[in-house]
Amino acid sequence: MDDEEPRPFHWTKEDYYRASDAGLFLERREQLIDGEILEFDPTTNFHSLGVALTQEALKQAFGEDFWVRNHGPLDPPSDSVPEPDLAVVTGGRRSHVGLFTPTTALLIVEVSDTTLQFDRNTKSCLYAASGIADYWILNLVDMRLEVYRDPIPEPNARFGWIYASRVDLQPGATVSPLALPGASIAVADLLP
Repeated sequence: MDDEEPRPFHWTKEDYYRASDAGLFLERREQLIDGEILEFDPTTNFHSLGVALTQEALKQAFGEDFWVRNHGPLDPPSDSVPEPDLAVVTGGRRSHVGLFTPTTALLIVEVSDTTLQFDRNTKSCLYAASGIADYWILNLVDMRLEVYRDPIPEPNARFGWIYASRVDLQPGATVSPLALPGASIAVADLLP
């Protein structure tokens, strides 16, 4: 008989949701990413302020016909359940009552201080593979906004996709979401 090496348990979305419903993750910040449950450190006040400022700016830009979700799960077509800091989905909050978890978003924003490399590498590939056309990282380390667009297949990348375009915007610049090209959001308004 051949000796088999132990292997990690691969979590499916169904496993993850059952464990979460059973209270396994109470008081924890975790996400299912590619079949693995990852635990994140508690957020800092600086991070929370970046999320709040960005959420306020996005709500003003998008208005009531869109929901700017704060730390809400997404259900992309993989064994992942990421909880982006912010995700803009179509329809107001009340239009989502009783519906399933959104599978996509018009815009995702991760506010990054301690998770910058993870957000640039793993999360960007996951979101590109999920068809998210507009992905922003509010980089609190370097105090700028990184805008990722144009998802393309890349066989060597995690999840098989990357963003072909990255633009770094400093506090004096403005940005327009792809889904709302007429809007102009000041990068300085997003940064704490």
